[in-house]
Amino acid sequence: MPDKIRAFILIIGNEVLSGRTRDANLTFLANALNEIGIQVGEARVIPDDEKIIIDTVNYARTAFDYVFTTGGIGPTHDDITAACIAKAFKRPLIRNEKAVAMLQTHYRPEDLNEARLRMANTPSDAILIENPISKAPGFQIDNVFVLAGVPRIAQAMFENLKPRLKGAVPVISKTISTDLGEGLIAGPLGDIQNKFPNIEIGSYPYFREGKTGVSLVVRALNEEDIDLCLERIKVMIESLGGKLIFSV
Repeated sequence: MPDKIRAFILIIGNEVLSGRTRDANLTFLANALNEIGIQVGEARVIPDDEKIIIDTVNYARTAFDYVFTTGGIGPTHDDITAACIAKAFKRPLIRNEKAVAMLQTHYRPEDLNEARLRMANTPSDAILIENPISKAPGFQIDNVFVLAGVPRIAQAMFENLKPRLKGAVPVISKTISTDLGEGLIAGPLGDIQNKFPNIEIGSYPYFREGKTGVSLVVRALNEEDIDLCLERIKVMIESLGGKLIFSV
């Protein structure tokens, strides 16, 4: 089993960049992928722009083991993701008959107009990803998985594609918090990080109930290494006169 399998998440949509829509897909996908041993190495939010989508997909599919896109596969004129993916792979965009059959189980014949049928367009030879909610499927080409932008549908699609994914060793994460400020712990924390090069230590200031402090998140593949690192952090906090707020 490989030590690390990396994924790229691509959030597509002008509505996300404008602030009109709050993205929830990145958080869900990052957590769900980590649970099966796939680490998110990079994520981007980009507009509904053909060149940007094509260039980003072509970069990501060669640099990462898996690519997950969300958004842009609906029935309107600005839903251009499927066409862009086809161009990125230099494949024709077709009316996928299996996808049409899925839509026919959801819409009455008189309601299945040309706009809705656009949701059945996929690159040739794409493997469909079932959508149990609104039936309009996503699709997979090689290591690229194309999902809906609506979080509830994207999550349902992910559950259907998950058996296709091959993970590695899941990353373990533990958290310890203190009332000390970042400026006070920065130097000693850097020394601890240098002693544990295989561990990722993240420092995140917080303000809760009128009190400030820092949460330190320790991530690695080996739980014993994490626990040893956390002990060093606890000793550091106590030596600086800080309080241990909680640990997870």
